[in-house]
Amino acid sequence: MNLLQNVSLADYSTMRLGGMAAYLTIVQSRTEVQEAVAWAKQQKLPLIMIGSGSNIVWRDEGFTGLVIVNRIQHFETFEEDEQNVYLTVGSGEIWDSVVDRAVQANLSGIECLSLIPGTAGATPVQNVGAYGQEIAQTLVSVEAFDLETDAFINIPNPDCQFAYRSSRFKTNDHGRFLISALTLHLIRSNPMPPFYPALQAYLEEHAIEQYTPQTIRQAVVAIRSAKLPDPNVVNNCGSFFANPIIDLDNFSQIEADYPAITHWNTSDGQVKISAAWLVENAGYKAVHDNETGMATWQNQPLVVVNERARNTGDLLKFRQKIIDAVQAKFGIILEQEPELLP
Repeated sequence: MNLLQNVSLADYSTMRLGGMAAYLTIVQSRTEVQEAVAWAKQQKLPLIMIGSGSNIVWRDEGFTGLVIVNRIQHFETFEEDEQNVYLTVGSGEIWDSVVDRAVQANLSGIECLSLIPGTAGATPVQNVGAYGQEIAQTLVSVEAFDLETDAFINIPNPDCQFAYRSSRFKTNDHGRFLISALTLHLIRSNPMPPFYPALQAYLEEHAIEQYTPQTIRQAVVAIRSAKLPDPNVVNNCGSFFANPIIDLDNFSQIEADYPAITHWNTSDGQVKISAAWLVENAGYKAVHDNETGMATWQNQPLVVVNERARNTGDLLKFRQKIIDAVQAKFGIILEQEPELLP
């Protein structure tokens, strides 16, 4: 095991902020995961596994334990029949590369999740979703190292406790499992309309009538590229706030004052509100905050950008300004999407 000491965590988050890690190691196999865990337990140190750092923010206090950086690679398909294909991927694979390879094989089910930054292992934690698809819809099982039993186990989809932008890996069992692989059930067929409104509008605007995994992926990439900054170029963690879900009575009161509010009805009778609409209409679109050095992206107010922040404290101060503004105007409390570690 190659062990590094006193490592800047700002280099392991696309927000480029955070303190120091006492220890850090990169793992590329299940065996190396076991070695890293054994070492941390022997030293009586806490541990955290991360991917590319695109959905995490490190505290300024840093981390006194071992940070395990996941680089486990694997890509294998199993064809049940001409239509049903099972894809197993290593959790350290770059997610968008997984989507691209699946689409190139004419497999449908994750094409709308194109250009989402990060590694495959992060997708079930947040139950990532975009343009009408969620990873929960295709995920068969998660392979993970269970820190309670010191063994690798397979966790089937029903046991992952998926919800909107959530799972057991984020809530009840946060920190318990180190995800090493995913198995997905994809379909060798073309996607079928109706599509998510923003995606449907793009397809109509560009006169795209042939719906294949490739054409849908290309459309999603174009939409996201126009709205979202590349985290390799601009310091950000993508969408910073989740779309809040409220009951119908509360929504009716808000809609009476703001009839243009962007929203979607959920299957359980509630209403999902566009967090981007809330942030923009609370006055935080394309804001450059001199006090904190933080900003909101010009094309997507949901994206919080580190322009010249000195530390994570500046980010959290700017985050609170947005939360307070939205709550004061709409009575809704926004929840942060990127995980604040440790």
